[in-house]
Amino acid sequence: MTTDTPFGHMRRKDREMTERADIDAVLEAGNVLYLSLAEGGQPFVVPVFYAYDGQALFFHSARAGTKIKMLKQNPSVCFCVTLDHGIIEAESPCDFEASHRTVIGFGQAAFVEDETAKRDALQRIVGRFTARKFQYPAANLKTTAVVRIDIASMTGKRHGF
Repeated sequence: MTTDTPFGHMRRKDREMTERADIDAVLEAGNVLYLSLAEGGQPFVVPVFYAYDGQALFFHSARAGTKIKMLKQNPSVCFCVTLDHGIIEAESPCDFEASHRTVIGFGQAAFVEDETAKRDALQRIVGRFTARKFQYPAANLKTTAVVRIDIASMTGKRHGF
């Protein structure tokens, strides 16, 4: 995994998070991942609950729908997690800024088919919101898609901290 993106280096080096621990902290603290997909030149973004294991991201979905159709056509994705939104006021309207910590990354989506791996990913996702442990019956697993995003690159940026 690299910190370079398909679009080059970050312009504002003074705001770049260069420590992997800082990037991981944003991914571990966030609740919603904004997933960006594209098919035939048409972009699509969708928010999903997710889990992060230090190497990959996981989310679940119904087995049909726009995001599943698009992922089957093009597994290349971009994602964003952002925290600590706020406004930094200024005297001039053009000098207002946003305080935030943000991670943007790129990767390849893969459908998780192994039942044990699906159960583990689902518990990891749900485990971000509760300490309870759940059973995932085989019938439910058949109607649930679990997607792993193998992260190729990601960058982090912060401002106002």
